[in-house]
Order: sequence, then C-alpha cells, then structure tokens
Amino acid sequence: MMFGSSQPESGDSKWRRQLDKFVKENQPELAALSWALWLENGSSQGTIGIDLQPTPHFVYCPKDAVENLNSKVENRLQEILGIIEHYQPEEEVLMIGIGNGEIKLIQFAPEPPPPACFEQIGKDADGLLELLEQRVNEQLKI
Repeated sequence: MMFGSSQPESGDSKWRRQLDKFVKENQPELAALSWALWLENGSSQGTIGIDLQPTPHFVYCPKDAVENLNSKVENRLQEILGIIEHYQPEEEVLMIGIGNGEIKLIQFAPEPPPPACFEQIGKDADGLLELLEQRVNEQLKI
C-alpha cells in the first residue's frame, strides 16, 4: 500500500511548493532586489511580499499590518514578527509570500550576500522588480 501518492496535490500546498522553487531559482536576483529596496527605503515601508493574487506581484507588508494580522490569528505569527524585528538586510533576504488567504515566510542567506548580488547584477530596484515579476508570473501558474 502506498501512502500519499494517490492524493492529488492541494492548491494550498501547490502555491507554497511553486513559490519555494521560484525563490530557489532566483536567489541572486531576489537578494539584489531586497538590497536595492533596503537602500531606497530601509524598513520604513515594511517587509517585501510576493502577493500571488490576482496575479503574482511584489508588495510591501507594513509591520503594523503584520502585527494586526497576528492579533487576529491569536498570536500565531509572533515568531514571524520576531524574525522581522531581527532582520539583517546586509546578510539575508526576508520576504513574505501571500497566497490563498495564508502567508509563508521566505528567508535565506545568499552567497554572496545581498549587497554583492546587487553589485553583480547591476540593475536598479525598478529593473529588478520588472525582471522578477515577469519571472514569477511565468513560473507560478496558480
């Protein structure tokens, strides 16, 4: 008897898996974007998010919006708030995936670090956003 193989993948897990694949395949560009937006705004706009609805696009998730959501879900996002609070933009990438009424934390430490990725790729924030939104729309067929 085989377990799990006969079950079709649910839409809930499919968007998470597709988002993980997109992040893995685009780590240098996401790191460059993260650094470019940090240079422009610091943390004043909030955490970068990838909103999958209605079509995948990048947004800012203000800290107070995440805090409000946390209070509505009985503090189940407390750990995410702690990670946001201790985010180190010169060493790691932190984003929030938003899909199907759920969120997913995206966090990784690229090699080389975000400032070096930004220098190597040589695009500004707008150019990186355009490139990555095109790729995320091609790769995530939700």
